[in-house]
Amino acid sequence: MLDRIDLHVEVQPVPFEKLAQTPLAESSGEIRKRVIAATQRQAQRFAAVPHIHHNAEICTKQIRNYCALSKTSLALLKSAMDRLRLSARAYDRILKVARTIADLAAMDTISDAHIAEAIQ
Repeated sequence: MLDRIDLHVEVQPVPFEKLAQTPLAESSGEIRKRVIAATQRQAQRFAAVPHIHHNAEICTKQIRNYCALSKTSLALLKSAMDRLRLSARAYDRILKVARTIADLAAMDTISDAHIAEAIQ
């Protein structure tokens, strides 16, 4: 059942010291700009594809075109698939999430780091 959900995020309690610090993280406004840029990137990518506007909407056949991996990224994904006993559905979802992570980083290709983050 869990492989039908694209993102799983484990939230750890935040220690008081961290809560009391001045924030050094990216602001909501900066994150919003990255999300808008990623959305525009996807709109351009799928401009000629009917009924598809975002990475989440691509089908299994289209994943091969839009989510190409290097040999090292493919090996990392294969290792995770074997170790975690993931399904074909999970494979497709990891690639779509990795493509979105790459878009948020303004990258044209999916890197090992994007695959690793999507697996998490």
